[in-house]
Amino acid sequence: MSVRSPLNDPLDLLEVPADVPAEERAIQQTVRDVLADHARPVIADCFENHRFPRELVPRLGELGVLGMHLDGYGCAGSSALAYGLACMELEAVDSGLRSFVSVQGSLSMFSLHRFGSEEQKQEWLPQLAKGAAIGCFGLTEPDAGSDPSGIRTRAERRGGDWVLRGSKTWITNGGIADVATVWATTEDGVRGFVVPRGTPGFVTRDITGKLSLRASVTSELFFDDVRLPDSAVLPGAKGLRAPLTCLDEARFGIVFGAVGAARDALQAALAYADSRVQFGRPVSGFQLTQRKLAGMTVELSTALLLALHLARLKDADRLRPEQISAGKLHNVRTAVEIARESRTILGGNGISGEYSPLRHANNLESVLTYEGTEEVHTLVVGAALTGLQSFR
Repeated sequence: MSVRSPLNDPLDLLEVPADVPAEERAIQQTVRDVLADHARPVIADCFENHRFPRELVPRLGELGVLGMHLDGYGCAGSSALAYGLACMELEAVDSGLRSFVSVQGSLSMFSLHRFGSEEQKQEWLPQLAKGAAIGCFGLTEPDAGSDPSGIRTRAERRGGDWVLRGSKTWITNGGIADVATVWATTEDGVRGFVVPRGTPGFVTRDITGKLSLRASVTSELFFDDVRLPDSAVLPGAKGLRAPLTCLDEARFGIVFGAVGAARDALQAALAYADSRVQFGRPVSGFQLTQRKLAGMTVELSTALLLALHLARLKDADRLRPEQISAGKLHNVRTAVEIARESRTILGGNGISGEYSPLRHANNLESVLTYEGTEEVHTLVVGAALTGLQSFR
């Protein structure tokens, strides 16, 4: 027996989106509409064929989502909440799109905006905001992932210049980037360097054979005696705290993005369960299916409430790193579980690229790992609770 009309959006069950201010809702809807017209029609094919839809980059620039939470230099200066909601819509299409925007805005652009010289900002930020240039962020190395203090890429003084040697890996946007923010050890500690594509000795190689984030460019960066002028140094970045601050910016977007991926997977499961008839009734009419749908919806709503709370803290300049860790830990883990559970409702069709849940589940395996693994964020929260650092 039908009780009422089904919900189009599972988040409407607890009316969570109703608390979002009208301006931010309008921005979110605009992003959703543009992506529906230009990204959703191609994303399954991009995932299947290991292709990043680079043709969308100028449109993302026109939309204003590249560095949208930054002020000046062609950036929109939006609230943290608006940025988070944009990330939610991007990842609802595919984690690869949100990853591109996160790296462009919260790693490449933010590193320049926060730590760069005025000349560096004027040269790169307007181009990056428009999508006329693409940026990447080189921190992770083959032997330094969760422990960035172990990076071996080194920059040494040579007269008035610097010489950069080493390599980076798992770098989103690396193979298509026009400029890289690269972190290296120096005699004065970790420093950041602006390295344009085409600089002699700087080459990239894309990583292939990925089972996750296939609609994203992931690359290795190599630096073979790359000579850089002193003006390439980020003057405000001294020590490891600088790149970690950038990562906190990107992790905030993940807190919202994971909700988008989970929402899309659950909506696909709801639509399929309503249309798929077995034993004379829609699959959605069976108790075990409704148990899955109800549990996922409650968890999804909880994840969005957490994201909204962290956005309010960030807009009030009160957000702490351990709070971001708690958000990434909870929301990505929740999203992985929802995507996997949604896949089961689709039965055998769930492994088809025609449907999004398994694609989201595969992508979220990368999101669970990058910018701090589940284990690392657990220990960050543990340290905040106990006052004891357990990494070493």
